Amino acid sequence: MKEKHIVVIPGDGIGEEITSAAVRILGKATAKSELRLTYDKQLAGGAAIDQYGVPLPDFVLHAAQQADAVLLGAVGGPKWDHVAPEIRAEKAILGLRKGLGLYANLRPVRVSPALVDFSPLKADAISGVDILLVRELSSGIYYGEKCESLVVEGVEQASDIEVYTVPEVSRIMHLAYKAARLRRKQVVSVDKSNVLATSRLWRRTALQVAREYDDVALSHMYVDNCAMQLVLAPKQFDVIVTNNLFGDILSDEAAVLTGSIGMLPSASLGHGTGLYEPIHGSAPDIAGLGLANPVGTILSAAMLLRYSLGESSIAGKIEQAVDRVLALGYRTADLYKPGFTKVSTDEMAKLIEGQVE
Repeated sequence: MKEKHIVVIPGDGIGEEITSAAVRILGKATAKSELRLTYDKQLAGGAAIDQYGVPLPDFVLHAAQQADAVLLGAVGGPKWDHVAPEIRAEKAILGLRKGLGLYANLRPVRVSPALVDFSPLKADAISGVDILLVRELSSGIYYGEKCESLVVEGVEQASDIEVYTVPEVSRIMHLAYKAARLRRKQVVSVDKSNVLATSRLWRRTALQVAREYDDVALSHMYVDNCAMQLVLAPKQFDVIVTNNLFGDILSDEAAVLTGSIGMLPSASLGHGTGLYEPIHGSAPDIAGLGLANPVGTILSAAMLLRYSLGESSIAGKIEQAVDRVLALGYRTADLYKPGFTKVSTDEMAKLIEGQVE
């Protein structure tokens, strides 16, 4: 019997509902296996600000560092929009990424056959879409030097500085190429090298690392063109790799291809404990109403099994269970249309649990 320890951080808003659903599915999926999971619930984000005065207490980070994986709901909300910048709820995410040594965010965008008609794109454009978006996570403009306010010649200004180093770009490229080898062996590196110096370094480094992967086809695309191509012809993409800011924006755009951002999971990987979370926000306006879609979190739990625990077969059981429930016509509020069966957050979790073999 293998024992693995998971830190669960529900966060804020709908976080408690969706993480509880995912833990339930993990329990069912591993019940007949040689894997035994233990859990430790911790606070971060707005909930931690309310309880401890900071978004990520040191002891919470330490617990995450000692765990085999971290399952996170979502953090933030209007309640904490006006706190001091240094203790904003979102600082919990940045602190976890830095403290766990996470430098890559993997966001798979796969359209379930049952949801083809729910996409804003036509069926022939979206059917068969299977993209892995690899986003650099620990550097760039989000971590650069900031100036909140500076008055220059009577005019107030603010600034955010983006810095990338060759090692930072190199390691994310290696990860993207290795991921592509397990897929269709195509990588599109996204930058803005016609304008930005950091993007020119990014492209040079991408080309340099590519020499070690002659079996992977590398191409380049400007970020504005990539944003357009994701809508016009998404099936052309296999692996997309890009920087922190561009990846944040493009991954949310790509998520809409599936019909709902509530469907998308993510994995943040690096030198330490892996962090798994849906890509949607905390949605405080629907918290506690049973309207949240738990599938993104449930699929994040499947990624946790695959990437941190090495249990791909159990992960596959969860993913197949999700597809079966969707094929049976069950939908949460974000995906509901006449002719389907509308279910609550908890009901969707129970249905998926029932389909896990």
